[in-house]
Amino acid sequence: MRRMPEETGNRRRPERRVSSQIQREVMQLILDQGLPAGSPLPTETELMSDLGVSRNSVREALKALQALDIVEIRHGYGTYVGEASMTPFVDGLTFRTLARPDDPTAALAEILQVREVLEEGLISRVAQVLTEEELDRLEAVVTEMETAGDDGRPFPELDSEFHELLYASLGNPLVPQLLGAFWTVFRRVAAVRGWSDDIAPEVTARRHRDILSALRVRDVEGAQRAMADHFRGIEARAAQGSRGVS
Repeated sequence: MRRMPEETGNRRRPERRVSSQIQREVMQLILDQGLPAGSPLPTETELMSDLGVSRNSVREALKALQALDIVEIRHGYGTYVGEASMTPFVDGLTFRTLARPDDPTAALAEILQVREVLEEGLISRVAQVLTEEELDRLEAVVTEMETAGDDGRPFPELDSEFHELLYASLGNPLVPQLLGAFWTVFRRVAAVRGWSDDIAPEVTARRHRDILSALRVRDVEGAQRAMADHFRGIEARAAQGSRGVS
């Protein structure tokens, strides 16, 4: 007998719940066994037996976890623990931002605001722990920025390097990963929209110099103000780019 649409829909809903539960159980297995990234997972047959589910259910759950970079499926070799990187977060946030063509500036402003709040809060801690050696490394990057700025050349790689070095002293690997994720989204969206990297590289170099100068004298409030000015400049460039200004 042909199923009525209502019956088909009723059958699908619990299947989705089962798949979600299996995903959680596989993640718990990884945690319980303390498996680091790159470790092999039990085979499909073993997971079927351990979890008491079908092969299709196991495969569906593993594919979903692969999309989150929690597992890595190597066809012909098996399934391994993934890196659990920021890639799914970056991809999702990029799509979310690009899916607002009616107001792209506002979408980018949201991303910048979150990163600005994080950086202004973190810089107060950084100012207390930066060593002279770390300040010298930041000095070298800013000097390269100034050289590029004098030539009118944008320097996105140096900009990223500055912020990575700035927070490395905190010893928290999540910080550069999270901040880098927001920056990657910003640059991806800017590239898709065809916006200029930096319409005033010499100004950007000067703002980084202001941040470094405040850090040199352990001026926390000055460093926070300089960081805020830096983000105001980024927001202005994004707004100009969205209007086709180059």
